[in-house]
Amino acid sequence: MSLYHPSFERDNCGFGLIAQMDGEASHRIVRTAIHGLDRMKHRGGIAADGRTGDGCGLLMQLPIKFFEAIAAENDWHLSRKFAVGMLFLSQDEEKAAQAKLLLERELEKETLSVAGWREVPVNADVLGPIGQASQPQIFQVLINAPIGWREKDLERRLYMARRRLEQQMLDDQDFYVASLSGQAIVYKGLMMPADLPAFYPDLADIRLQSAICLFHQRFSTNTSPKWPLAQPFRYLAHNGEINTITCNRQWARARAYKFNAPLLPDLQQAAPFVNESGSDSSSLDNMLEMLLAGGMDLYRAMRLLIPPAWQSNPEMDEELKAFYDFNSMHMEPWDGPAGIVMTNGRHVACAVDRNGLRPSRYVITKDRILTLASEVGIWDYAPDEVVEKGRVGPGELLVLDTLNGQLYSSFEIDNDLKRRHPYKEWMAKHSQTLIPAEQMPKTAQGVCEFSNDTLLQYQKQFGYSREELEQVIWVLAEKGEEATGSMGDDTPMAVLSKKSRTLYDYFRQKFAQVTNPPHRSFA
Repeated sequence: MSLYHPSFERDNCGFGLIAQMDGEASHRIVRTAIHGLDRMKHRGGIAADGRTGDGCGLLMQLPIKFFEAIAAENDWHLSRKFAVGMLFLSQDEEKAAQAKLLLERELEKETLSVAGWREVPVNADVLGPIGQASQPQIFQVLINAPIGWREKDLERRLYMARRRLEQQMLDDQDFYVASLSGQAIVYKGLMMPADLPAFYPDLADIRLQSAICLFHQRFSTNTSPKWPLAQPFRYLAHNGEINTITCNRQWARARAYKFNAPLLPDLQQAAPFVNESGSDSSSLDNMLEMLLAGGMDLYRAMRLLIPPAWQSNPEMDEELKAFYDFNSMHMEPWDGPAGIVMTNGRHVACAVDRNGLRPSRYVITKDRILTLASEVGIWDYAPDEVVEKGRVGPGELLVLDTLNGQLYSSFEIDNDLKRRHPYKEWMAKHSQTLIPAEQMPKTAQGVCEFSNDTLLQYQKQFGYSREELEQVIWVLAEKGEEATGSMGDDTPMAVLSKKSRTLYDYFRQKFAQVTNPPHRSFA
């Protein structure tokens, strides 16, 4: 019997990104990301064996030239538009072969073809005993797209093929698709940051070039490390926790039937869209990839998932408030504390949730290198090289478009989003607002139907206490807002109480109080 449950998966880690702002790919970007990752090893856990890390990795642009060279060396034909999958497979050869066969079948359904399978070179000697014991076989699959396909067409069909495959592989706990894309690829594992390039010799190959590289050092809270839970995931890396994760997952399940997109007429085949057995970060990644696959652009998807505190902001204009009000009807915030970096191969972005408890600081140098991380000091530069320094504040979003070399702030992104549709007009026309009692005529306000004695009797029968009447209900009636109180509660849980309790006492909001220590060991 174990006290572990998948729902306990949480992350509190270190993350960062480095990007050449004009999209010029180089091996230098990869080397610098590895160097920055190594400097954040204090942000991750170390196993009792002293060598197994809690998980770390890199997410980068797909290095086209590198894989073209690999294909040439193996005499594989690559089409003009191709993708690469990074797969963790079982050490059981029969299970691994079955996974490969099923993937090829799903790709064929999408008119995609496999150019070749490559066993990724690895050096398992650098792993600790715990990491070695759970190490999967790691393969890359090179996939050709038909002539005329656009980049996003390929991503959508790969998404559907992968989701159908994952549903067939639920019984194989070792199977995991780290990435399957024509835009980006992930190299990650259960190791110390310094050992990542030693484990993957590919990362030392000068032909492996990228203009974008995200890196992540995992610090899992209350959980054991696993290869699939190492970050980055397919789109993002996350520092902190999603405290609303239970709500987010349940709403994703409840709304699953409503998700549809003209670009993905078969989208329902991918349901359920959000996993409930992985970490909170992986669930957020699932939701983001579904929104992007369905055709939503990166800017709105990120503002939909991680909005700023807009409801009572006196400085926010009404048009922008209407945009966020409209979006709040479709999805609840994925609230942190959370700092997130993500990329789709073209854009690179950083978002901090509205609590603002996960710092994200950036530096831009004269050679147009953008470096951003959860702490300073991950990269050395001279003061005279710096063009700009800053931080991503609470509820802010910073996006770099490497295609045009432009860096967009929250202000620019929000101004674009609010003008796309007449959100204020839509909200005024299609929403109904309750009128405060004092603004209604007395004839419409109603009267008390009970005498004071009868009302008191009902309040006793339904378990209302003086504290609830004075500190909760009175505040609601007088100010029209929820009461503010401390997090402490020294009363028994309703289900264990000897007293009669109201129905509402049987439901509790879950939240996390998490510190961010520099180091932790787990047995």
